[in-house]
Amino acid sequence: MLRRSQFLFILIVTLLCSCAGMRPGYESPSVSLRSFRYLPQDGISPRFEIGLHLVNPNKTALPLNGIFYTVKIEGHKVLTGVANDLPTVEPYGEADILLEASVDLLQGVGLFQTLLTQPQTSLKYVFDAKLDVGAAFGSDIRIQEKGQFLPDR
Repeated sequence: MLRRSQFLFILIVTLLCSCAGMRPGYESPSVSLRSFRYLPQDGISPRFEIGLHLVNPNKTALPLNGIFYTVKIEGHKVLTGVANDLPTVEPYGEADILLEASVDLLQGVGLFQTLLTQPQTSLKYVFDAKLDVGAAFGSDIRIQEKGQFLPDR
């Protein structure tokens, strides 16, 4: 059984450790979708370029360890990808990231069927991403952007 002094010691250590993770004045970095465009096809699988813009409003550098993203087009999850060759965003700095993804043909079958039966003048998309900024910065940064683009015909 713990003595009162041991209990107080454990409580104080726990409180100090939890305070160490807090960062006074820390603001969450901003991530926005800068571009999402269809690239000219050079094979049977369509390709897309996804541009992200990051803003670090803090006085410490923001290391980006990796990103996991998915894209739904017309309600069909057709792109899933990861990247780990990402920049560190300097204090009070900005960075752009370009991701290039190809449609998985098996996942794209549903989209292809939709486009054949219901021709579209524009395509709606939903972009979801999780940026890993490391344990020192707390939780991952999550973004979701919705929009539409015109396919190159």
